[in-house]
Amino acid sequence: MPYTKVIQQLKENLQVAYRQAIDCDIRLDELRKAGHGKFVAIFTEEHGFSQSSNRFLPYVQELATEFETIQESVHTAPETIEAFVKKLAILLQTLQAFKQQSK
Repeated sequence: MPYTKVIQQLKENLQVAYRQAIDCDIRLDELRKAGHGKFVAIFTEEHGFSQSSNRFLPYVQELATEFETIQESVHTAPETIEAFVKKLAILLQTLQAFKQQSK
């Protein structure tokens, strides 16, 4: 596969997103119990996600499914990887911002 190093880096970043999503979802649960966090979705369609959730893990799961497709494909188009990277980046940035603001 021509993107071996890229694929490995994406996998590592996806694993980071998964671990952070678990922590952030726990914090979201705490905020909801306190009467906060009354929103419908974290991301809109404009961000490229097909999921619509008020938790982070469904977005990570969507990316994990896309990542499997990328890994299985012998000829992954650069545009596909670029779109995946954009969604992963916005997810990681949002997770980081949430962690910082919810301390």
